Amino acid sequence: MEQHNISVGLDIGTTKIVAMIGRKNEYGKVEILGVGKSKSLGVHRGVVNNITQTIQSIQQAVQEAEAAASEKISEVTVGIAGQHIRSLQHSDYITRANSELVIDEADIDRLINQVHKLVMLPGEEIIHVLPQEFKVDGQAEIKEPIGMYGGRLEANFHVVVGQVSSIRNIGRCVKSSDLELEGITLEPLASANAVLSQEEKEAGVALIDIGGGTTDLAVFKDGIIRHTAVIPFGGNVITEDIKEGCSIIEKQAELLKIKFGSAWPGENKDNEIVSIPGLRGRDPKEITLKNLSKIIHARVVEIIEQVYVEIKNYGHEEQKKKLIAGIVLTGGGSQLKHLKQLVEYITGMDTRIGYPNEHLAGGSDEEIASPLFATAVGLVMDGLKRQERKIIEAEAENSDAEVSQENIDEIIEEQPKERRSFLDKLTERVKDFLDNAE
Repeated sequence: MEQHNISVGLDIGTTKIVAMIGRKNEYGKVEILGVGKSKSLGVHRGVVNNITQTIQSIQQAVQEAEAAASEKISEVTVGIAGQHIRSLQHSDYITRANSELVIDEADIDRLINQVHKLVMLPGEEIIHVLPQEFKVDGQAEIKEPIGMYGGRLEANFHVVVGQVSSIRNIGRCVKSSDLELEGITLEPLASANAVLSQEEKEAGVALIDIGGGTTDLAVFKDGIIRHTAVIPFGGNVITEDIKEGCSIIEKQAELLKIKFGSAWPGENKDNEIVSIPGLRGRDPKEITLKNLSKIIHARVVEIIEQVYVEIKNYGHEEQKKKLIAGIVLTGGGSQLKHLKQLVEYITGMDTRIGYPNEHLAGGSDEEIASPLFATAVGLVMDGLKRQERKIIEAEAENSDAEVSQENIDEIIEEQPKERRSFLDKLTERVKDFLDNAE
């Protein structure tokens, strides 16, 4: 099989690192060939804090995936998240020299490049510039200005910002694991691609990805991403609370959470007790499930309320910005019992658990369609899209025969050009930096 047909997603999380190899089958669905998973030791709240350990974990996950798929991995698409990510709204405009000509890609690129000149805090870098809507000569609510006449082109942008050093550290880990960086994507966007349907994005939906170290939020409305946020809490703080509250070791706390944990204390009877073996030679500990779920409940409520504040910041309470499709929960933390009911209770919004089977080929392994792997599946999809574009662009350059315009349109439509061109630039910049730093 030719290498360019497969793509590899590398999800560097706080609790686990996943390498996933996938390709498109003849029906355009994503077929997962192999998955490797290793415990993530050098990452805290989505940020690398131990390069050596992270490299070891990446290599372990990659080897496992290679063995499962009998494929050699050379390039990966990596996700970035972490508490250093923030987003802001920004409007900008350009005045066109010649309003006799219609607006084209170059005008939009110029406008977007102008946004990239925004002055950020020291050490911060713009990761994504996502156009929301355009205005041409004061006429508002234009989704696609290309081909229109006008002298003044303005737009509202959703700008995502992150720390340069954190992004470079991730690049460094990938490079030191003998891998090439094929692309960088914001993790909430990757998860959203894997679990949301186009209808949900149109109607308005908030995707909440509860990971080990962070909870990521992405809000869509009218098919466009409107808001992103990363909250520096996830499943790990729940485990931490259980550990402290019950005076047990972390491994036991994690098992308790997964096996018996519930986000809704009313569910458990007072007499339900679980016994935990004591440390060497000590008596076993008895913990009531009611107490366990009270501890979990308190922390989960805190996380959800913080996310809900972000959803309100986006403007969910205005009629025009209402999120009709409600909330989709994904990530490992979304598997907590009764979480869906609790989220509905706190936010009053319809909620479902999101499985990344939206674009997976039928007959995919049950395990891969788990919310745990949402980000990894999204990264594989992102890598496949990147490759399709490269192939089409290469064909366009190589052959005199025109590539059918439809083909190009289809791919450009799948992913707005602006986002792609910048992320590629970011990837190039990280690569350059690493090459020079060697």
